[in-house]
Amino acid sequence: MFTSINPATGEPGETFEELDGDGVEAALVRADAAFASWRVSPVEQRVALLNAIADRFEANKAHLAETATREMGKTLASAVAEVEKCVAGFRYYAEHGPDFLKGEEIALPTGRVVTHWLPLGPVLAIMPWNFPYWQVVRWLAPTILAGNVGLLKHASLTQGVAALIQQMVSSAGAPDGLFQNLPIKSDKVSRIIADKRVVAVTLTGSEGAGAKVAEAAGRALKKVVLELGGSDPFVVMPSADLDAAVKTAVKARIQNAGQSCICAKRMIVHTQVYDAFAEKFVAAMEAVKIGDPMKDGVEMGPLSSVEQRDTVLEQLERAVAAGAVLHGGEKIEREGAWMRAGVLTEVDPEAEFAKEEIFGPVAMLFRAESLDDAIRLANDVPYGLGSSVWTNDADEQARLVRDIAAGMTAVNQMLASVPGAPFGGVKLSGHGRELGPWGLHEFMNLKAEMRGGAPGGWRGA
Repeated sequence: MFTSINPATGEPGETFEELDGDGVEAALVRADAAFASWRVSPVEQRVALLNAIADRFEANKAHLAETATREMGKTLASAVAEVEKCVAGFRYYAEHGPDFLKGEEIALPTGRVVTHWLPLGPVLAIMPWNFPYWQVVRWLAPTILAGNVGLLKHASLTQGVAALIQQMVSSAGAPDGLFQNLPIKSDKVSRIIADKRVVAVTLTGSEGAGAKVAEAAGRALKKVVLELGGSDPFVVMPSADLDAAVKTAVKARIQNAGQSCICAKRMIVHTQVYDAFAEKFVAAMEAVKIGDPMKDGVEMGPLSSVEQRDTVLEQLERAVAAGAVLHGGEKIEREGAWMRAGVLTEVDPEAEFAKEEIFGPVAMLFRAESLDDAIRLANDVPYGLGSSVWTNDADEQARLVRDIAAGMTAVNQMLASVPGAPFGGVKLSGHGRELGPWGLHEFMNLKAEMRGGAPGGWRGA
């Protein structure tokens, strides 16, 4: 049994029955049957379904957004923006996807090769609560377009959202079994990964969860894509527009109450502008407007759960014990998962907590003595998901993009996922890519059709 808890009030909401073993087996049977027909469906049919699902999301935007806010605490404005992003994601693949499915012809001395992008089968997605619609859609839209079918294991916190996604897809006219929400707990995941009817798995979550899923997929020799944690650097050099950098740094740290893998978490500021940046940034973080996430004008609501809030507070206690100075970041004494935004200064880069991801609205502030030092600090963590760099010097921009070990770097802007750009990381932030043609092709068979050679012209391996 799953019970939604409103993190703004601590009050329980809807309950959802957990799917038992027989229910999981029935779902796998339906997925297998759905793939047999969907794999050969016309691309035009897939595109029409994507547009129909986008229409359903758009028509139900307010209800979808309110459900997300009640279940995991993001502001209603950001929940609405997330649903709108989902609409854009479905429409992106509907518009551009058919071109991504086209193969190519390659002339060779012995003949020619024609390539084909073909579907693989049912794909299991294990998705988190922090962007409960968008995380699913950026996997689901290319899954549908590819001719694959989808099985969703969503986070326990957002079972209401998961049920609504199922409702939107089904009401858009999707064939039975094409997409199925599986309200299950983690103990059933390994069985599904091992099942011969499931061909691949994708997970967005912690590195611990990623390691377990990768191990299970490895034993079954199945493809896996992992989008894991991040402790993204936000590098500010002397030539940057300081006011713009500060304003963006605040937004990049408190979006989703700091609960985003690509939130800017470590502010690395050149010593020439460190003091000015620190004064403005600390003041702005302490002034963040916190309140009822359903109301207009609120910048930050509660964290997703009391447990998540307390995990962040424990990290801050260790940071202060190690000599860091905390500005703001206090627990708010009221029902729910509340705390204030804050900044840690005087941080020892070698301290254990400084290498961790703080999944909450508190930034770490570091002083860099030079460009090389900024790059060293940026890379001095086990993660490599995103990064944001602020400089108007073209040579510095080129160095930072080249030398920061991350899957993505935003130049003079906040990093965000967009449908047409590859999304993913390196190091403990995972492997594989989502979005764009790259996310589509991750779970497809690139098949080579060989033609035109003289008899016996193709040599064996």
